[in-house]
Amino acid sequence: MTIRLAARASMLVLCTALAASVALPAQASSVAGVRPKAETAPLYDDEAGGNANADDPAIWRNAADPGRSLVIATAKQGGLRVYDLDAHQVQSVPAPAGPGTDDKPGRFNNVDLVQGLRLAGARADVAVVSDRGNDRLRIYRIDRDKPGGPLTDVTDAGVRPVFSADQAEINDQKTAYGLATWTDRRTGRSYALVSQRNRTRIALLELVATPAGTVDYRQVRTIDLPSSFRLPNGATWTPCAEPGELPQVEGMVVDPADGTLYAGQEDVGIWRIDAGLTGTPTLIDKVREYGVPGTYDEQTEECTPGADPGYGGKRLSADVEGLTLVTEPDGDGYLLASSQGDDTFVAYDRERDDDNEFEGAFRITAASTTLDGSEVCDGAAALNAPLGNRYPNGLLVVQDGKETPADGDREATGFKFVDLGEVLDAID
Repeated sequence: MTIRLAARASMLVLCTALAASVALPAQASSVAGVRPKAETAPLYDDEAGGNANADDPAIWRNAADPGRSLVIATAKQGGLRVYDLDAHQVQSVPAPAGPGTDDKPGRFNNVDLVQGLRLAGARADVAVVSDRGNDRLRIYRIDRDKPGGPLTDVTDAGVRPVFSADQAEINDQKTAYGLATWTDRRTGRSYALVSQRNRTRIALLELVATPAGTVDYRQVRTIDLPSSFRLPNGATWTPCAEPGELPQVEGMVVDPADGTLYAGQEDVGIWRIDAGLTGTPTLIDKVREYGVPGTYDEQTEECTPGADPGYGGKRLSADVEGLTLVTEPDGDGYLLASSQGDDTFVAYDRERDDDNEFEGAFRITAASTTLDGSEVCDGAAALNAPLGNRYPNGLLVVQDGKETPADGDREATGFKFVDLGEVLDAID
């Protein structure tokens, strides 16, 4: 999620006002609602709550007993949380401190999984996490029944910063941000694709198991997405941001079948890229705000939008956030994207041969007075496989950026668990 919260809040107010006065596309006003089945306990981004802020989930399927599968989720400075399928917490893993008292502390941003990584002579499933505070990846082995587990830190002690040259650059926080994992089926090698905060860069890092049973990584290559764009009227447009910031990427996912990376540039749209970071990226859809000029006010730390020239897309409202795949054995399925600006999720055809065409949209609405929906959603994860009696049709987990806790006095975030079968029905 962008750090320009005041600006985003203003944009949300603007979107609400526009909705009342302007005829928006039919998709924006008639999307189907899907109700969650469970939610995690609220997380509080304050001292009393351990500075925990829900961000990004991943779903680990327990092949031996699918009903005992897990959701592993980041809580930023609060580290990691592990939940069972009833959304009950089973483990909390703290983020590491910074190396010095004046250095930035650990801050876990995004998480994804690698299955069957060869580790200490055996195959293991691991969770890979971007530590934005320390500009590193952290890797955790998953063992559902391990005492004190299920996560065990297997990060090699010698891992280097992903983007920074020294601690001073780390403290500047142009660091590891979004993350997606990928195992190349041709070679069996596993990778993490990591975006850089406040920059357009994405790095491809190979995960390397060591003889000591830990996991290191090495950079293979990087790619820089555009930061400014030529509009049809001949003008050049750059998304409005705080001076020195470029339009960053956070939400990412790789299609395991063909090694396609989908990357959400928050204020621009969704890119399709070869996961090896070769070839030319393709922008498959734009946010509605694409091409809208803006003026940054240093006093308010807000961007004031100008007149819309009409070059944006019809389905996504900035920010583009969580991206996830609903895969099917025949290669069909969906790419799902969190359209944070209007609290919807947009579904695209997974197949590149169909040019990732738009398939539908939905929003997650309140199930009861005590189980609300999802607003300003950040991360999302889907798994199209039966998970015991609780989720026989699969599971979608989404971040809720504005949860309503029972006390109502503190701002809270959390995660909503949704029956994937109901999501697919809503899209169809």
